[in-house]
Amino acid sequence: MGQLNSSVDRSIHYLMSARISDIIDILIVAFLIYKIIGLLRRTNSNKLAMGILLVFLALWISDWCDLTMLHYILAKTVEVGFLALIILFQPELRRILERFGNRGLIFFLGGDIPVQAMEAAITQTVFACTAMSESRTGALIVFERVNKLDSQIATGTVINSDTTAELLKNIFYDKAPLHDGAVIVSEGRITAAGCMLPLSNNQNISRDLGMRHRAGIGMSEHSDAVVAIVSEETGAISIAIDGMLKRHLTPETFEKILRNELIVEDKLEGKKDSKRATLFKRNNKNG
Repeated sequence: MGQLNSSVDRSIHYLMSARISDIIDILIVAFLIYKIIGLLRRTNSNKLAMGILLVFLALWISDWCDLTMLHYILAKTVEVGFLALIILFQPELRRILERFGNRGLIFFLGGDIPVQAMEAAITQTVFACTAMSESRTGALIVFERVNKLDSQIATGTVINSDTTAELLKNIFYDKAPLHDGAVIVSEGRITAAGCMLPLSNNQNISRDLGMRHRAGIGMSEHSDAVVAIVSEETGAISIAIDGMLKRHLTPETFEKILRNELIVEDKLEGKKDSKRATLFKRNNKNG
């Protein structure tokens, strides 16, 4: 009991002696740890991170139990662990550095995109993807966020047009010259079509997914883009975000995810939801 009281007294003493800079320092480190954990959970790195934690746990147990040989081996392993981490986490480190280069000091924070333009783009995209899903027309649509996709845009044909359902359906028509590539939407406008995307190297991707899905996942791994995918084989609608693929989405769920990811502020959400629902029903009825 005395040791517990002593520990509590020391903790209170440390808290009382903390400076404003110390509190700010702790909050920044906690925020960075939170973001890193989120990154690990969204990728296959969580398994590697778990393995590293187990190594440190084994190191502590071997020291506590006085297991000299095991402790020596684990200690030497940890000494070269920094270089091993760079090798093991190379894809994730590269992704973080690329985002930092595009976003500067606020690379963990999202950027604002004009709400009205994105509202219209999302609505038209949902209409187009719903129609292409019914006709089993393959589609790959990339929504640019903070990370700029200039290198991908350079591989396609510049469009620079408002995002409309008819234009999207025409681009992905199977006899159209640009249907095999991806459409990139920037700030609510179609910037380019027929763009080439990096393929994902994730070995755990389901074998029933084709190159279109692998390209969409790869684009979401290399940037903060939101990628909408319509399967040519099944007509299923999917979304790739941060290397994770959400499949077999209904039009309503598809629209909800796009709005949650792409629209930062929506103060009139209730009115807009009612208006969108009416517009969606009207479009389906007319279609």
